[in-house]
Amino acid sequence: MLTLNLNTTVPFSKSTHHFSNNTRLHTSSSALLHIPTKPSTFTRIHVPRYPFGFSSKPTSQIHCLNPKLPSLFSSKPRSQTPKAKAASSDASEPNLTVPKPKATTRQLALIFGLWYFQNIVFNIFNKKALNVFPFPWLLASFQLFAGSVWMLILWSLKLQPCPKISKPFIVALLGPALFHTIGHISACVSFSKVAVSFTHVIKSSEPVFSVVFSSFLGDTYPVQVWLSILPIVMGCSLAAVTEVSFNLQGLWGALISNVGFVLRNIYSKRSLQSFKEVDGLNLYGWISIISLFYLFPVAVFVEGPQWVQGYHRAIASVGKPSTFYLWVLLSGVFYHLYNQSSYQALDEISPLTFSVGNTMKRVVVIVSTVLVFRNPVRPLNALGSAVAIFGTFLYSQATAKKKKEAEKKN
Repeated sequence: MLTLNLNTTVPFSKSTHHFSNNTRLHTSSSALLHIPTKPSTFTRIHVPRYPFGFSSKPTSQIHCLNPKLPSLFSSKPRSQTPKAKAASSDASEPNLTVPKPKATTRQLALIFGLWYFQNIVFNIFNKKALNVFPFPWLLASFQLFAGSVWMLILWSLKLQPCPKISKPFIVALLGPALFHTIGHISACVSFSKVAVSFTHVIKSSEPVFSVVFSSFLGDTYPVQVWLSILPIVMGCSLAAVTEVSFNLQGLWGALISNVGFVLRNIYSKRSLQSFKEVDGLNLYGWISIISLFYLFPVAVFVEGPQWVQGYHRAIASVGKPSTFYLWVLLSGVFYHLYNQSSYQALDEISPLTFSVGNTMKRVVVIVSTVLVFRNPVRPLNALGSAVAIFGTFLYSQATAKKKKEAEKKN
């Protein structure tokens, strides 16, 4: 005998009957094989058409008796409120939004630690691959390819919800993807010509380009923001003049990379206003896919005839083909991972904390690459780098204050 103990009143669809408290229903095992077509006078139980949950829509109005027990056939928790009650209370009770909890110190340490670690790994193995295979166009294309495959795997396994794709969405992404391509390939060209530390010092001047371009488009900035970019310009100039591995192509590559990424951010805000439901990770995934189609044909045209000879030289220089393959693979995978972590970090922390963390990230990457590659650093070069990075910190503080004042006015 099976005993069903109902300790609460449960409403059933299309019926006004209820089980009262402490009512016991004794059912034999043979009764499970026969369901009467006419309900008895004792109660009317609405039997679902698909008793094992194969229907896409629920047909029973029976709710879980214990709200602490999860549903076995659904990945999302069902509402514990009967529909009739919910319908009557919607008009009288306002919708309350639960504020997002702030990240704890341990969570912040984990977020930043993972973000920094992935960035360091990318910069080290990217530079190692470029030292023996100086073809940044192909390597940059592979990194976009690795990120595209990564996102397709996440979407296919439903580890990341895939956004709805439409023609207007793809058209809106064409501009940001183009500027992302320019920023990415320019940075790779810079990495191939100069030390990683020098490229990151120059890339710390990105706020300068952001303020200048945004001002041309009508945005206004307080005096504090304009003053904060002065040490950035001075520090980058001092670092460039005293850089041991200075190369004009490397300098221009880092500067053009700043322009590309700044225009990507500005253009994204203007062209993607109608697609705010797409989260940052999915947006970056589709930008990577479109950027791959932009970059690879140009890479074939620019470097294609030299790839075979360059590959043989790289293998001869490294000794083991597997070592070279590992460097290239790690540079591609960790390029996407650190960008993915940056988007996830931005979802978990405030923009000010993110800006400060991004500034410190450059410090960690610069110090790490100097230690790994043993790049000679002059005292004035170190001073210029420190001043430039300190300027980016002041910029993040000034822009955060501007945003707070704008929110108070609104």
